[in-house]
Amino acid sequence: MDAKVDKMSLSPNAPLAEILELARTQRLAFTDLFTVAESRSAAGQKAEAAEIYKAWIAFNDGNPFLHLVYFNYSVTLRQLNDLAGTINALRACLKLDPAFGAAHINLGRALEDGGLAVQAIQQWQTYTALTAESTADRVSHRLMTLQHIGRVMENAGLLEEAETALWQAIELRPDKPEAGQHWSALRQRQCKWPVLTPSTHATQRQMIDAMSPLTLACYSDDPMFQLAKAYRYNRSLVGRVETKELQRRTPKQKTGTGERLRVGYVSSDLRDHAVGFALREVLELHDKESVEIYAYYCGDPVLRDETQTRMKAAVDCWRDIATMSDAEAAKLIGDDEIDILVDVNGYTKHARTKIFAYRPAPVIVNFCGYPGSMGSPFHQYMIADEHIVPADNEIYYSEKVFRIACNQPIDRKRAIADKPTRADAGLPKDKFVFACFNGMQKITETTFGHWMQILREAPDSVLWLLTGGDKVDQRLRESAEKAGITSDRIIFAPKAPNAQHLARIAVADLFLDTFPYGAHSTGADALTMGLPVLTFPGRSFAARFCHSIVHAAGVPELLCSDPENYVAKAIGYAKNPVSLKAIRDQLAARRESSVLRDIPGLARRLEEIFWEMQGECERGETPVPDLRNMEIYYEIGADLVQAHIEYCDDGDYRRHYRERLADWDDQSPIEADNRLWSSADR
Repeated sequence: MDAKVDKMSLSPNAPLAEILELARTQRLAFTDLFTVAESRSAAGQKAEAAEIYKAWIAFNDGNPFLHLVYFNYSVTLRQLNDLAGTINALRACLKLDPAFGAAHINLGRALEDGGLAVQAIQQWQTYTALTAESTADRVSHRLMTLQHIGRVMENAGLLEEAETALWQAIELRPDKPEAGQHWSALRQRQCKWPVLTPSTHATQRQMIDAMSPLTLACYSDDPMFQLAKAYRYNRSLVGRVETKELQRRTPKQKTGTGERLRVGYVSSDLRDHAVGFALREVLELHDKESVEIYAYYCGDPVLRDETQTRMKAAVDCWRDIATMSDAEAAKLIGDDEIDILVDVNGYTKHARTKIFAYRPAPVIVNFCGYPGSMGSPFHQYMIADEHIVPADNEIYYSEKVFRIACNQPIDRKRAIADKPTRADAGLPKDKFVFACFNGMQKITETTFGHWMQILREAPDSVLWLLTGGDKVDQRLRESAEKAGITSDRIIFAPKAPNAQHLARIAVADLFLDTFPYGAHSTGADALTMGLPVLTFPGRSFAARFCHSIVHAAGVPELLCSDPENYVAKAIGYAKNPVSLKAIRDQLAARRESSVLRDIPGLARRLEEIFWEMQGECERGETPVPDLRNMEIYYEIGADLVQAHIEYCDDGDYRRHYRERLADWDDQSPIEADNRLWSSADR
């Protein structure tokens, strides 16, 4: 049995040579080893901690806890960026204990980070096979490995395989939302309808609960439920943060002083990305005598990126915060004395929402990157326009709304290639070409049904879509065949560089929008290239966005009242293509003078808004988000979403909520709020 070292030897300040000698002579007990090594690691002496573990492993080969030492050793090596050493240590650990779940998970992650995604998946699959009969611990580790398998396969473009792994995770623990969140998004990207397929182990309600706010926006036009979903999602994602160490900055008096307002934009998309394309000219046109612009980039590193190069040249200060913790990033923003902090991510990929929970600036704004309310206690304002958020719809947003002319900024300097011929684009010369370049996740079964109805009534037409990959494309062709439309009438455009893609848009005849998540930058691109866009508005942000773009382009003839009107107008244009010429002529004539392309005006209006927000802040009038009754709205909305009524009259929609609120109030009185349950309703 190992002899125990004396107290002096366990001191964090004990000489390394003395500790290594104790390990070599087998006088450093297993428990004392962890105390000594981890105290060194905590003190920043990770290399010494690794030496201690290495020495102990070399001279204590018969110890029954050797696998645990190998595991801790691997963690220390990973902290030292020794990936090869980490992998070797974890493999040694698993030879001693093949069922050690944490080692399987970490080994898979290490292999993935080493560029061996296939081996990472195989490693995790080994563990899932071992845990068919699971203890509580094994269930937890099995769940984690299935989620990792799904994530890596999704990143590798193996969507169906990822879906299968995630479904196993869902059925294992349907109450855990992580797998369900990705699974429903994958189903949407693959155009698998119905998107939600409950089983005896996972109910439809559990699947709805697991949806992310962005996935929900593609599924349902229910802005009240989307607000409640955002509220719940924020609580789960962010929760409460410890802010004692970060002193909240008091607003600085700047109005009337001549001092510039300091504005910070936080985003992972300040690069060649739809959001980057939208914002880069805005940043270039900000009035540097009025505002001082800081950019906080939290995305992946990029090389030779035109958008990021332009942005770095346009802003006063560029900060890369990708490798910082949320608290570190918040402290940096606070130290920069930002007055207005703009969240350009919302709940999208690589968002750093927790940074805003630290309230690193007196004013926090939701703008440009996310189509909806944040439902958070720390986003005080949202910037939108009167078409996306008319006054009557402000009840669906927790932020105070300030309005610009159009919510879709564009870059008028974007490179556009030479316009191809239809033959070059793979299109028939003599057919009417309907087009939609929205992402596959926006194409619902109902929208596709509308398109098939249009093609049936306009037999001399084709539908041009952006490819979703061979399997997804084939699925849509088969869906068309079932609807009585030959598959050759669905044509898929391959991915293309942005300049070439913009150029080819113009060869189509009419862009057909999707519902409930309509076109954003794709709609603006189409109108910029002179392609008419047909759309109809819903109630939610995403369902009204395209309506705003079409209005800003100055062609209200393309705004439809409802799905039936949308289908009828599309058929009418296909049967009478000459009728579109007047609209194309309008687009061309108004192109440079349209609201859509008034980026200097947009930049000035944003600056006015920022100063108005600053004035409210200085006067102590910054709004506090009203989040009353969100759980009740969530429960009512969940029932409505389960019915999956894709489009309904606004009056019927509000009536449903009010009737259900009255039922709730009969059982237990509900506090009046500023949404659909006022004092008059009680």
